[in-house]
Amino acid sequence: MNVRFGKEAVTRQPHLLAHNVRSALEMKDAGTMPRGISIKCLNETASPVMKLWDEASSFESVASMRQLNYPPHITLAVLTENLAGVDAVLDDVFGSQPSLCIPFVEIRYFENDFLVLWARPRDDHDLLKLHARLHRHIDPAICEQHYRVGGWTPHCSLATRVPAASAGEAKQWAQQKRTEFTVVFDAADIVHFPPVVVEREHRLR
Repeated sequence: MNVRFGKEAVTRQPHLLAHNVRSALEMKDAGTMPRGISIKCLNETASPVMKLWDEASSFESVASMRQLNYPPHITLAVLTENLAGVDAVLDDVFGSQPSLCIPFVEIRYFENDFLVLWARPRDDHDLLKLHARLHRHIDPAICEQHYRVGGWTPHCSLATRVPAASAGEAKQWAQQKRTEFTVVFDAADIVHFPPVVVEREHRLR
C-alpha cells in the first residue's frame, strides 16, 4: 500500500470539506451531492487541534475550520456518486471499530489554489488498516483520486483557504512550528456538503 506519510506529501491535493468547494458546488449543480467518510474527535483531546486552527486562521481572511462547524477529523474517502448499500458498509467497517489514538508529529502544507495547512500523523498501522478496509467496499471510480488506496495522504486540516498573499508566512510558520500531541478519534460518520450535514454517525468503541 503506497500511503504517503513523508516529505513528498507537500503537494497539490483536494480536500473534503473546505478548499474543494468549487468542484463540490459543480457536483451539486449537476445533481450529485458529494459525500465524505471520516473519523472525528468528539472529546477533550481535540483541544490541541482546535488551538492550531486558531493559530493557522491568522493567515486567512475567514477562519475556514471554525466556519465548517465540524470537529477535528481525518477524511478516509470522498465519494462523487452514491455508495450502494452505504448503511451496511458503515456497519461492517465501523460497527466493531475501537477508537483510534493517533499521535501527530508536525505541521505540513498542500499547495493548491489556496494553501492548506495540516497536521501530519505519525505512521499508524491501525489507521491504514481502517482506510484499506473501507476502500474494499468502494469502487475507485466513484472516489476522489487523492483518497484512493495508493494515493492517500493521512492528514488533519488546520486551515484550508490561505491566500497567496499569506502563503509565504504560513509556510514559514508550518516549518518552524514544533508540536506533538495525540488525538483520540472516537466517532466516524458520512456527511454531504456543502454545507456539512451529517447523514449517519457511528460512535467507536
